[in-house]
Amino acid sequence: MSKLLENLNDKQREAAMYIDGPLLILAGAGSGKTSTMTHRIAYMIEEEMISPYNILAVTFTNKAAKEMRERVEDLVGTGLSMWILTFHSACLRILRSHADVLGYSTDFTVYDPTDQKTLIKSILKELNLDTKKFPVNMFLGVISKCKEKKLTPKGFIREYGSDFKNDKIYEVYTKYQDALMKNNAMDFDDLLLNAVRLFEADESVLLKYQNRFHYVMVDEYQDTNMLQYEFVRFLACEHNNICVVGDDDQCIYQWRGADIRNILEFEKDFPNTKVVKLEQNYRSTANILDAAHSVIEHNRSRKAKKLWTTQEAGHLIRYKRADDEKEEAYFIGTEIMRLKGPGRKYSDFAILYRTNAQSRTFEEQLSRMAIPYRVLGGLRYYDRKEIKDILCYMRLVQNRSDNLAVNRIINEPKRGIGGKTMEKLSALAMVRNESLFDTLMDREVVASFSNKVATAITDFVNLLDGLGSQKENMRVSDIYDALLVRSGYMKALEDQNTIEAESRLENLMEFKSVIYDYENENPNITLAEFLENVALLAEVDNHNPDEDAVVLMTMHSAKGLEFPFVFLPGMEDGLFPGWRSLDTPDGIEEERRLCYVGITRAKERLWMTSAETRTMYGKTDFTRESQFMREIDRKLIEGDGIYDRSRERNRAVFRDGAASPSPAPKPFNALAYAQQATKKKVAAMAGAFSAGDRVRHPKFGEGLVLEATDRVVTVDFNGDRKKLAPGLAPLAKIEDIPF
Repeated sequence: MSKLLENLNDKQREAAMYIDGPLLILAGAGSGKTSTMTHRIAYMIEEEMISPYNILAVTFTNKAAKEMRERVEDLVGTGLSMWILTFHSACLRILRSHADVLGYSTDFTVYDPTDQKTLIKSILKELNLDTKKFPVNMFLGVISKCKEKKLTPKGFIREYGSDFKNDKIYEVYTKYQDALMKNNAMDFDDLLLNAVRLFEADESVLLKYQNRFHYVMVDEYQDTNMLQYEFVRFLACEHNNICVVGDDDQCIYQWRGADIRNILEFEKDFPNTKVVKLEQNYRSTANILDAAHSVIEHNRSRKAKKLWTTQEAGHLIRYKRADDEKEEAYFIGTEIMRLKGPGRKYSDFAILYRTNAQSRTFEEQLSRMAIPYRVLGGLRYYDRKEIKDILCYMRLVQNRSDNLAVNRIINEPKRGIGGKTMEKLSALAMVRNESLFDTLMDREVVASFSNKVATAITDFVNLLDGLGSQKENMRVSDIYDALLVRSGYMKALEDQNTIEAESRLENLMEFKSVIYDYENENPNITLAEFLENVALLAEVDNHNPDEDAVVLMTMHSAKGLEFPFVFLPGMEDGLFPGWRSLDTPDGIEEERRLCYVGITRAKERLWMTSAETRTMYGKTDFTRESQFMREIDRKLIEGDGIYDRSRERNRAVFRDGAASPSPAPKPFNALAYAQQATKKKVAAMAGAFSAGDRVRHPKFGEGLVLEATDRVVTVDFNGDRKKLAPGLAPLAKIEDIPF
């Protein structure tokens, strides 16, 4: 036996020594796939005397490609002529030599996303299309999907039909492609698409690379899309020596193009495929692996396999059913404090959640407990752009002298108030020795700008000035709702219709939960007090990647990582799996694979938690435990019980009397939801008050109604006259108050 392979187990060795013909390596989580791949390459070079020049290995990230190359060089030496590259790098290298076949010169430029946005904006300006009605990101998303499916602009119309919106997409897509050609440029999607088109267009080029790469290896094959599949198939079909490594149980990126059929149907695409299953896990205890298997085995679209380990059974999975999300976060925080001791680092602990919006509760709780943490795969909750923006709006309602806040949000959302305009206003404010907001309130100054800019500035000032004058009569949540809707911030995000915009909307609606928490704890909290509390919390700096800290991240971001102690919160139907996934079998199976990925990140111990009630996007609902919890073998779980269907049905009592939990309002419906709720409140209280009524307000006390309309109630509170909105202000008649 080759000394190169002596540290591999039997299955790894079998895979490494199988060189000729198609090979499918089904590598389960923690089964040593990278070690198998690198030793296989080394074996090919050292033992089989295959030239490195004839080997191509492709993966998805530069980090993975670098690690693979370094490990191969450690085994067989440096200076290899083989290609170990990402898909995009391999395609770019080929196109650099042959782009002229497609009408480009070989010194073409690669446009990054910023370049793409700039180009789309110029096209929209040329076509006189309003970016509010036709967001830039919408066009970029559609164009990317089209290229992934090899759809030209005309192909897009044939596929989706002609209507007003699609015709605009066709027009922009056409001009975008024309501009790329004119500028001798390709975007990232073009690198994959044009490499495939190159092979289709010129057989001599295809033969050149088929004759060079006798052996093709693909890492993370379950994540390949249609273009990557075609690229690999073109190169491998001549010699049929293709080795793909992946795990269909870890295909969690279908939402961004990954096609699980590529790995499930590999044996159909390449007859006489040898299949080697790497099922021995070197990461987790037996109980963790059994729990993961009891979930994933419910998927129908998968290859039969089961991870096993020589390690002992280990601890049972600990389950906690908390009263609400705050108790859930407190439980996790106390468990970390209990287990953190000599020989243990905070970085041994990871909290993996389904959506970014869940991080806020954990950040606050860990901060209160003085537990260091860092958020990976995203910013800290209060550092996210949308949260900073809305906090700046709230700061200006409270303090008009905050020039930093003015500069940040005066053009958020876009109002046509550009940098040059702000430079002039800032210079004038400095000369006058006044705040930017005071300068903006000067009608003569505003009148010196164009009508569009003047109108935008006036609307901005009126919004903040009006709320500022009424802030003492309004709850913090009322101010927040007014800013979110009347500023146009929410609608601008909804109009983008992108995954990124949806995530930001989720965070903004989750921020309502923050406000409700503060108001529930202190009904009389003022805007100033709320902002002070948030500011003190947000100033805690835990975003140092080198710091020993608890890791917070989404389960998608955690793929490929491992931690001794893992917490999976939010195990509830509607959150995980999400409501949208229930629409299709493919959706629920991908969510189940994500659950499998989350469970198998744990090495020693795993906690899973849910909340009896959860406030999401400003709405509180009773919840039911995730169906994934109900799929885990009960013998593997300790702690709180998992209720069966009959007990769950008898136990569940919902505020609205419904027989099942209702989904939280979807972020894209948030604007309509807020507007409808406000209208209902106001309509319900129309005519409820009359002059002479005795009323009570939780902050101002008892008062006498002086005047009342459907929109405004004027009340005298012991000489202090207030104008309040019926249905929004917490106002009640004395005789209506129960004693």
